[in-house]
Amino acid sequence: MKRALPVLALTVAGLIPVWRYAPSQATTTTEATQPASTPSSSSSGNSTSRVVAGSTVNTEKGPVQVEVTFEGGEITAVRMLQQPDHPQTTAAVPTLIEETLQAQSADIDSVSGATITSEGYKESLQAAIDAQAAAAASASPSGSASATESEVVAGPTVNTEKGPVQVEVTFEGDEITAVRMLQQPNHPQTTAAVPTLVEETLQAQSADIDSVSGATITSEGYKESLQAAIDAKGA
Repeated sequence: MKRALPVLALTVAGLIPVWRYAPSQATTTTEATQPASTPSSSSSGNSTSRVVAGSTVNTEKGPVQVEVTFEGGEITAVRMLQQPDHPQTTAAVPTLIEETLQAQSADIDSVSGATITSEGYKESLQAAIDAQAAAAASASPSGSASATESEVVAGPTVNTEKGPVQVEVTFEGDEITAVRMLQQPNHPQTTAAVPTLVEETLQAQSADIDSVSGATITSEGYKESLQAAIDAKGA
């Protein structure tokens, strides 16, 4: 009987290292999954950052518009340019953005309690994704695409006495090739002035242009949003 006790003690001692070793395998597995997130950050250093504004979607709750930042083909950030002034929208936006970054598409669920805003968000987001895809497709066939990369930059919304003014600028390399109004006052003077402002911008290749007589307030808002877009391009 006394001989059985040492044998039992040795058996228990032999099991203890096995029991302690099992968690170390789980720890190794966890650490092995962490480096998987690093390639996206390294690849972004070799890709071109492009900011694209989606279309303005007028919903029952108010206008919705997003601005999307792409690193190569990856969505890295989403910012709201316009959104309804409602608590439900304010609460829903972070969830919508988080789901977008995970899905890398507009194929996301609407947020309960903010369905109308969610649908507007997804529509504006899809428009930005389509614009990015079209720009990438037009650039890829050319061997000199890297030298003349197309980039679309939305300027900030400038609130004037006549109404909000916001422009979207398309660059080919450093050249301004197009300007589009995302928001403008609903006035005949503004409607008449916009083509002149755009034409002068394309000629001057800067925001150093004259205000249009009869639409001075809109012109100043236009130039402020335009300059911000140019500064963002150069940043």
